[in-house]
Amino acid sequence: MGKSRRTGVRLPPPPPNGTRPLAGPAASYHRVVDVLPLRDRTDLLDARLRHRLDTIVPALMEREGIDAWVLIAREYNEDPVVGSMLPATWLSARRRTILLFLRSGPAMQRLTVSRYDIPGLFEAAWDPAVEPDQYARLAELLTAAGPATVAISVGDTYAVGDGLSHTEHGLLSAALPDQLRTRLVSGERLAVGWFETRLPVEVEQLAANCAAAHGFLRRALSREVVTPGETTTDDVAWWLRQTVADAGLESWFHPTVDVQRPGSVAPDSFSTKLDGGVIHAGDLVHIDFGISYLGLMTDQQQHAYVLRDGEVGPPAGLVSALATGNRLQDLLMAEFATGRTGNEILAATRKAASAANIDGLIYSHPIGNHGHGAGPAIGLWDQQDGVPGAGDYPVHPATAYSIELMARVEVPEFGGAVSIMLEEDAIFDGEAVRFLDGRQTEFHLI
Repeated sequence: MGKSRRTGVRLPPPPPNGTRPLAGPAASYHRVVDVLPLRDRTDLLDARLRHRLDTIVPALMEREGIDAWVLIAREYNEDPVVGSMLPATWLSARRRTILLFLRSGPAMQRLTVSRYDIPGLFEAAWDPAVEPDQYARLAELLTAAGPATVAISVGDTYAVGDGLSHTEHGLLSAALPDQLRTRLVSGERLAVGWFETRLPVEVEQLAANCAAAHGFLRRALSREVVTPGETTTDDVAWWLRQTVADAGLESWFHPTVDVQRPGSVAPDSFSTKLDGGVIHAGDLVHIDFGISYLGLMTDQQQHAYVLRDGEVGPPAGLVSALATGNRLQDLLMAEFATGRTGNEILAATRKAASAANIDGLIYSHPIGNHGHGAGPAIGLWDQQDGVPGAGDYPVHPATAYSIELMARVEVPEFGGAVSIMLEEDAIFDGEAVRFLDGRQTEFHLI
């Protein structure tokens, strides 16, 4: 098939000149990501943004009962929502950028009360020659619209919903007449909905990104990168960082690479490196790794076993431990339902895990434009009884999650408990959760 300019995703045969396919072993791939030239990325991202503005924002404002949504940012101090709504060639806001959404029944207006137009996305609504005061013009537009509710970027749960600076809040309040000032409400849930909702084309892109990231992991957890007795965990982490950068992609966090080995206690944290981080035969190697491409993040954790001389596979105890981790994934994913909160999903999963005699921790999170995205938190590693605020937010359809958890399992061959830390990205379609590019059910072998 030819290249899809809408998604950046392609299937074999090899891409045409000018693109750089990312792939691991051919037998294990069913998607390939084209790393597009910057100009092509811009066209794609702007078309995608326009579609999001046309479809997601009106639905969110109707769902939340909001008549007007005001977003305000200044250059280099962007409200996260404003930053996500600007053209790809705008690398920051310009001067003061004000975006205004007005809803009246099915009708929707997208305006920019700003010095510079945003053609194709927002209609210009301010002529400084007519009204020099930017905030006075905003107040004039709001007064004419007469909204019952005016949402602004203030909120105490999600950072993405709290982007209005103290100064701009004061200027806005001073500019509005009393009857409008009393109608100001938090737009936090609009911000969360904007960031968590995925278009079908974005789901396809995120799946392709996951496949690319899996390819990097397969290579990192192989003899291509690891020489037992020589290679360190830092070597592997930096190989990932460099290889991702060389491919034209980005890492949104520095990879974590750690080992567990027979006779060592499974640690609660991996700040202390065994043997200076050198990877040896018989080790269980774990990587936490994520990439970013076309505005969508991945977050994955997988394991490899380093074969000893004469071994052809991992010890039976490790195989059983991974199966237990997979079972915990199944229990968690079975608890997703539209309208259920993160805390409710967490509690139900922990109850099911206890009934299955699984010693585990659940700490899953939304993913998308941010690695740790806005939406329902499903546990934190140190908050297994629920997460106040973020855990009380409900699950909505068309949202993506990193299914992240840990199962601690006794492994006789290791002389104690081993931590199986798994993380794979998945999409909830309103009925069920499915992994975007599969999950690890067998150890990589080094």
